[in-house]
Amino acid sequence: MRRTTRLLISIVLTISWMLSACGTNTPTLGLAPSKQLVHKAIALRVSQTQQQLTQQLKSLPSKFNITQVKEEQIEPFFMGDLATYRVLGTYSLTIELPQQRVTQQDNLFDIYLQRQNEGKTWRLVVPQTMDQGKPSNWHTYLIR
Repeated sequence: MRRTTRLLISIVLTISWMLSACGTNTPTLGLAPSKQLVHKAIALRVSQTQQQLTQQLKSLPSKFNITQVKEEQIEPFFMGDLATYRVLGTYSLTIELPQQRVTQQDNLFDIYLQRQNEGKTWRLVVPQTMDQGKPSNWHTYLIR
């Protein structure tokens, strides 16, 4: 009986190892970024864009609020050795201007979020240059 049990355990472990070794080379969706993290990443991108516009227009920055974040697609992959997730969806944006309040609904977002080695922090990954329609150089920002 012991010999049969050992043989059965060995077979199960061997099959399990073979399945994991032959699996796809993508991160698991179970470790995908939370909705709260996606919300923070969108806010970081909007803030960066706002800062660029403020510098170009030489105007005062305005306050904004992001609501109704809807994740429609998550694509996991590895960038280097780090789990990275491309998240696509929509959000609503309300901007407080000096004289008025502007709300834009169903804004599209396409962001890349990268889980760091320790799994404690995430970074927003932004493509800097494109090569034949695909990002070739990236810049990262810590999400707080």
